[in-house]
Amino acid sequence: MGFKRLDPEDFLVSADSVSQTVWSDRKPDLNTFFTSSAQNVASVSGDYYLVTYQTDPSNVNAEPQFDIAYGDKTSGGGIEFNASVPGKSPTSTIYGQYRSLVLEDEDADFTFGSSFEGTYIYVISVERSRYKEKLLPGSFNITLQGPTGQNFHLTDNSKVVTVPDYFGAQRAYQIIRTVDANTFGTYSNGNTAEDIKNKGVTSNYGSYGLFLPDTGLIIFNATALDLPYGEASDSNADYGIALATNRTLNVDANNPGKLYEAIKQGGSFKVNCEETLSSDFVFVRARNAEFNYSENPSYIKGTTGEVYWDYFINSPQSYITTVGLYNDNNDLLAVAKLSKPLPKDFTKEALIRVKLDF
Repeated sequence: MGFKRLDPEDFLVSADSVSQTVWSDRKPDLNTFFTSSAQNVASVSGDYYLVTYQTDPSNVNAEPQFDIAYGDKTSGGGIEFNASVPGKSPTSTIYGQYRSLVLEDEDADFTFGSSFEGTYIYVISVERSRYKEKLLPGSFNITLQGPTGQNFHLTDNSKVVTVPDYFGAQRAYQIIRTVDANTFGTYSNGNTAEDIKNKGVTSNYGSYGLFLPDTGLIIFNATALDLPYGEASDSNADYGIALATNRTLNVDANNPGKLYEAIKQGGSFKVNCEETLSSDFVFVRARNAEFNYSENPSYIKGTTGEVYWDYFINSPQSYITTVGLYNDNNDLLAVAKLSKPLPKDFTKEALIRVKLDF
């Protein structure tokens, strides 16, 4: 065993971005959707959100993929907690929760597009265990189908804007409409990126929502989704999927179930996650005069310390198999194993690169 102090130039920090699909079994496109009747009805959480699975929840392989919630500033679509405290229901709680989380302002309303303020929203919260660090902008593509049976294709506008919107330090991209599931980001009449930026939203009700990659949230503008269906090639038109959100107070409207059915019938939900992996590289150099001797019992006699073979005295040879990284207190912090022993003598030098991932 030999020791050598590392110099500052022997260290290098590198960061690589890695992306992968979010859904179970590494499926790039989630096209089967299930909910649990026990969670929807019997559980208290059913008043606040629906948990969506990739297969029947009774299956041992079923895993939560995302949650669907409905929020309403006026408490519409929900039953009041207490008749003595009017205007407070699970839907207003949901609205306030995401308003505080995203906008960081209890008095603000969600703004979709340049100026439209929405007072009721749908929220898809991707299961935290499904994505690593953040969702990948540009990878969000979803198909919704309304009661009329027409498909409605949505994506984020990260490919047509240079700078995203920000809520505090949190990035947000507007959700826009495109022609079909295979040509996200382009229109059939060949419009430019600037045209898409303008035509992917409604004329009077802003964009179709916000895509927040850093918190795994997709917030839909419910007002826009409630608009009647129309062709995507029509520019600046007020079209949606006729979702028919029920905002009646003290009525269990099950609005999350309506968005769930629209997603289920649409049959396509694509989104990837992104993770930045920081790696520390340590370059360990064994120069020609270093690490040529060994204290291995097969090399020296344990009782006298003599070398077994005389020719090893002037022409020693060792085999490097392991690199240990120690601190100044001689505490072993990390171990790197070589794939095979590396021969070392006075005629050879070695450079070993150790990679530490965090």
